[in-house]
Amino acid sequence: MKTTISKIPEITFLFWAMKVCATTLGETAGDLLSMTMDVGYALSSLILICFFLLSLIVQLKAKKYHPSLYWIVILTTSTAGTTISDYMDRTLGFGYLTGSLILVAMLVGLLSFWRITVGSISVTEIKSLRVELLYWTAILISNTLGTALGDFLADDSGLGFAGGALLISSLIAVVVILNYTSALSKVILFWLAFVLTRPLGATVGDLLTKDISHGGLNLGTIGSSALLAAVLFALVAFTSHQGKRSLLTEAHSQK
Repeated sequence: MKTTISKIPEITFLFWAMKVCATTLGETAGDLLSMTMDVGYALSSLILICFFLLSLIVQLKAKKYHPSLYWIVILTTSTAGTTISDYMDRTLGFGYLTGSLILVAMLVGLLSFWRITVGSISVTEIKSLRVELLYWTAILISNTLGTALGDFLADDSGLGFAGGALLISSLIAVVVILNYTSALSKVILFWLAFVLTRPLGATVGDLLTKDISHGGLNLGTIGSSALLAAVLFALVAFTSHQGKRSLLTEAHSQK
């Protein structure tokens, strides 16, 4: 098995901020294509899966971590996950709850397969092509699952967009507290947080785009997507700059 350097960013507060921003953008951009532009869930899913596969191929061929490339792939998994979830839950008629349960089973099955065949599902151990493929497949499924969960909380649970976002935020806060105060596996807690940030993005995305009469802020899919893209671009540029500064500092210290 060919070994490479890790192409995954360090897990920091900024990572999670960018994850929520990217997944929220994925929700609004996916809705922009499928609903605002009236492309439909099936065709939108096909288009966005193609974008995901193209970005993934470039990521897999890369020799080192590139912040812009990494977050483009995260974004394409999020947009594709949005339309795939909508296609499953609405077009195929599974509904949000059944769709969520199917995706939970798929994610648990994939992570179990990963753990059995590789020995660890830690994201700090992604240093081979096979493990990187498992990583991105898990992310695609988790982002699809997050969309279904977010829609279930916002539409079927009675909580509404703001209530769903508050519930998910509270669950994420519990995971963070457990990370620092308990002996629970940090790897399991990471994947719990990773899954939960997607429905947070889904509910926040709905909160931004939906009409005021439906409990939203009525920014629309275009306005919300433009705002979120600008924020994500700024964060990616910042992390790229910080990475270059760290390399320069390291180079000077070795002289």
